Amino acid sequence: MNETIKDIGARVKELRNLSDFTTKEMADVCNVSEDEYISYENGEKDIPASVLYEIAHKFKVDMGLLLTGEETRMHIFNVTRKNEGVSVERRKQYKYENLAEKFIHKKGETFIVTVEPKDITAAEPSKNTHPGQEFNYILEGSLKLYIHDNEIILNEGDSIFFDSNYEHAMKALNDKPARFLAVIL
Repeated sequence: MNETIKDIGARVKELRNLSDFTTKEMADVCNVSEDEYISYENGEKDIPASVLYEIAHKFKVDMGLLLTGEETRMHIFNVTRKNEGVSVERRKQYKYENLAEKFIHKKGETFIVTVEPKDITAAEPSKNTHPGQEFNYILEGSLKLYIHDNEIILNEGDSIFFDSNYEHAMKALNDKPARFLAVIL
């Protein structure tokens, strides 16, 4: 099992224990089953970015602490060089690169997201939700965005701003990966 996944799970578990929350309470916050939540803490399963966002919000910590184990400390600026952002979600079809994990008291999270193409005959991707709003700007490729019973095609240079409390998911089109800038507020 990937050591990074185990380390993130251990940090989440430690924060939960320090905060006197049960695994059931945290599973409810994250909108997952208790068994799934426990598998996150045990490093048996990768924690999706949307769930990490929920956990950080509940514990009132910056997501960077969960990702790196280091307190965020940059308060004037945070530079992230090309391809050096911290990998966040490692779902099979999505790759998230956090662009400001060291900046303290962020009002949002910024990511470069790569969506890998899937078999066209595959079912619609699993949807997720998280509190707040989200902005996506397509850098490369084309995406089909599923949001609240809508399907929207976005191409390079297109953008969308939406309420992320509604279920949403993305699928890369044309058998090519799609990359976009995501800002979660």
